[in-house]
Amino acid sequence: MPNPKRRHSHARTRQRRAHDALKTPQFYMDKDTGEAKKPHRIDPKTGMYKGRQVIEPKEAE
Repeated sequence: MPNPKRRHSHARTRQRRAHDALKTPQFYMDKDTGEAKKPHRIDPKTGMYKGRQVIEPKEAE
């Protein structure tokens, strides 16, 4: 296995790690209920996706 000949500087290491930060999740506001939802997901309460019924909604417990 090849090994590094010289030590990496702090700047080089930090530049590489700059992309490791966690990103905040993206949300959109639902037109019908007004609550924040993740995009491209089926709503389990209503069963709706892109304005049409996709699955049967879950029963309230």
